[in-house]
Amino acid sequence: MRLEIMRSRRRHKTVAARIVGDTLQVRAPVDLPQAELEGIIARLKTKLEREIGRQRVVNDAALAARAAALNRRFFAGKLLIRRVGYVHNQRQRFGSCSPHAGTIRISERVAFMPGWVRDYVLIHEMAHLIEPNHSPRFWALVNRYPWTERARGYLMGACTVNTRGM
Repeated sequence: MRLEIMRSRRRHKTVAARIVGDTLQVRAPVDLPQAELEGIIARLKTKLEREIGRQRVVNDAALAARAAALNRRFFAGKLLIRRVGYVHNQRQRFGSCSPHAGTIRISERVAFMPGWVRDYVLIHEMAHLIEPNHSPRFWALVNRYPWTERARGYLMGACTVNTRGM
């Protein structure tokens, strides 16, 4: 990635950055010392690289494609899913579903878990499109997925680690 620094007399306190093509454009005040600017740029690069990496993992289109494949395999393609996507503000749950709207939201945390756990969370939420509760009929739908118990154990462990701050 190329770096382009633009100094401005109108800019007094802040440094701004954006990516244009393969170039990181940085706008900085004229009187900001070069050493200080280099430190800011290093932090900005780290932050931008982390965000780009997160965007590669947290991909709504890939999640929707996976949900469609699971719908075909475990629900004979009968579910009407209007929207499925990741959300970053879901801290207490791994997923949620609005059966009437046909929407499924999956916590971004799940994107960084093994694929079989992500599949379980999707199937769990997809089952709510048929049974909007946790009745025996709901669990019969979820238990079609052969990795259900293992995935539930994984998620219980993830909850324990999260609440203890490990």
